[in-house]
Amino acid sequence: MILHNDRPEDLETPLRYFDSYLTPNDVFFVRQHLPRPAPIDPAAYRLSVSGMVSKPVELTLADLQKLPQHTLPAVIECTGNGRAFYTPKLPGIQWGRGAIGQAEWTGPRIADILKLAGAADSAAYLETDGADRGVAATPDFVRSMPMKKALDPATLLALKMNGQPLPEIHGAPARLIVPGWDGTSSVKWVVRLSAIGQPNAGFFMNPGYRYPKHALLPGSAPNPAELEVIEGMPVKSTITAPEDQARLRLGAVTIRGFAWAGEQSIGRVEVSTDGGSRWRDAQLSGNKLPYAWRLWKIEWTPADPGFYTVMSRATDSAGNVQPIVSAWNPSGYLWNAIDRVGVLVEKA
Repeated sequence: MILHNDRPEDLETPLRYFDSYLTPNDVFFVRQHLPRPAPIDPAAYRLSVSGMVSKPVELTLADLQKLPQHTLPAVIECTGNGRAFYTPKLPGIQWGRGAIGQAEWTGPRIADILKLAGAADSAAYLETDGADRGVAATPDFVRSMPMKKALDPATLLALKMNGQPLPEIHGAPARLIVPGWDGTSSVKWVVRLSAIGQPNAGFFMNPGYRYPKHALLPGSAPNPAELEVIEGMPVKSTITAPEDQARLRLGAVTIRGFAWAGEQSIGRVEVSTDGGSRWRDAQLSGNKLPYAWRLWKIEWTPADPGFYTVMSRATDSAGNVQPIVSAWNPSGYLWNAIDRVGVLVEKA
C-alpha cells in the first residue's frame, strides 16, 4: 500500500491490484478522517435508530443478521481521488489513482432497519454517526443524506466485505454503503441512524465535502453560497497497464484498465495511442451494472519505436463522457479527466 498517513490511516492501493473485478480486502484503500476507534466487541455492539421514528430501537449485531441480507458489488471512491493531478496544486492528501476499490458488500437494507423503528414519512433526511470521535478541536464525523437515497434498495448497512466479516479497519461491525455516491457518505463503525427533518449542518457537511455549482477560475476562491453537497460520482476510467513512464519492447502490448460511473453504468471505453488523434473501442468485461466498475482491455502493436501517449476515456449509460480537463475546485474533488500515461517503445 502507498502510505499517506499512519494516524489516522490513509492508504492508497497500487495500480497492480486493480486487474480483478473485486479488490482484495487487505489491499482495499483506507481513508480515515479521525483516529480509528477501539475495536468493537461484536457481542456488545448496539445500533441506535432514533429521531423522527414511532419506536426508537437499539439493535444488536444478531438483530441485524436476522434481517434479509443483500449482496451488491459497488465501488467506493474517495472524493479526493486524483487530487495530485490538479494544477495549481491543492492542499490535502495527494491521492493518485488508487483511492478507490470495488467489493461485494453484504448486509440488510437501510430501508428494512428504518422500518423496524417506524421512520416517519415526513423525515426528509437520514443522519449517520460512527464510533470514531474527534480529537481536541476536531469535530465528530457525522453525515446525512436525503431519505430518498437512504431508502433506495441498494443502500445497505454492510456486515460483510467480499464474503468475509467486515474488517475492523473498514468499519466493523457495520458500515454504511451508499452506492454511486462519494466514499465519504459510506460512514464506518455505524452506531447511530437518525431520521431527521433537515440535513445535518456539521463540519463534514458544511463547509466540508461541497463542490462549486459553476466552474471556477483555477486558483480562485468560491462563493460559499454557491457550493453544493457532493452526491453522485462522475464517469471515469483508469489505465492500469502499462504504467506511466514504462519502457516497452517493440511488439504486441495489452493496454488494460477499469472504468466506473457513480450511479450509472459503463457503456463504452475508448483508447488512443497517439495522444488523442484517433480512438478505438476497448473490449469490456462483466455486466453493464450501476455502481460497479468494468474491466477493459485492448491490444496494440506500435509500428515504430518512440515515445507514445496512451489515453482512455469512458462513456456512461446516460451519455456522459470523461472530459479532457477536470474542472478545478479548491478542495481537489471529483478528478475525472481522461487518463493518460506515457510509454517509451524501444527496439526488441
